[in-house]
Amino acid sequence: MSKDLQYMLLLALGFLLLFSLAEWIYHTFKPKVEYTRKMVHIGTGLLTLLFPILLSNHWLVLLLCASFAGLLLVSLKYRLLKSINNIDRKSYGSISYPLSVYISYLAYDWLKPNFAQLGNAYILFYLPILILAICDPIAALAGKRWPYGKYRVGADIKTAMGSAMFFSSAFLISIILFSTMSSGLFDFFKLVLASLLIAFVTTVTEAFSKKGLDNFFIPLSGILVLYFLMSTLTTSS
Repeated sequence: MSKDLQYMLLLALGFLLLFSLAEWIYHTFKPKVEYTRKMVHIGTGLLTLLFPILLSNHWLVLLLCASFAGLLLVSLKYRLLKSINNIDRKSYGSISYPLSVYISYLAYDWLKPNFAQLGNAYILFYLPILILAICDPIAALAGKRWPYGKYRVGADIKTAMGSAMFFSSAFLISIILFSTMSSGLFDFFKLVLASLLIAFVTTVTEAFSKKGLDNFFIPLSGILVLYFLMSTLTTSS
């Protein structure tokens, strides 16, 4: 068995353990489902950070993501995994998450040769995934805790507080990754400007996404901004 395949199986086990832990917590301690959903959301994102380190073949990433998408579809149909599915609204969030992870990996795999001279190519995967994994839950929890400035997007209710927290955390993640993984290409002004651009675009994307599809569109918008920034740097160098 190849190492890639071994790593894929270990990652699959990690995801299964995460889902099992969420189920145990949900059924044992009876927290609100939003908390176990966010726990899985964050945990999944952090586990996927290992993909570019452990998996060198995007087909294995596709197999892993497709398997969990299938598992989630079955759980929705048969009302399983209540720790993430027991919500009173229609949401495609859990299904779109594996798809966005695969697209993010595919974009990273495609763009990394062109990014080699610009810095650590892992940023192409890490930045969109971390914004999805961390900023989205922060926005949701902050919006519920401090529901100031409510606005409606379709059937979804969002808050200005949630959007502000999303923007702030996305800016912080961006400035940390750009400053540590871009090989000193950015001076302070460009560093702040690039981070503001990423934070603004992903915040607007989250604000106008409906029915959990922000799980798909947030990483996609981050990838597009990164591609724009990378093209600008390549042209100017």
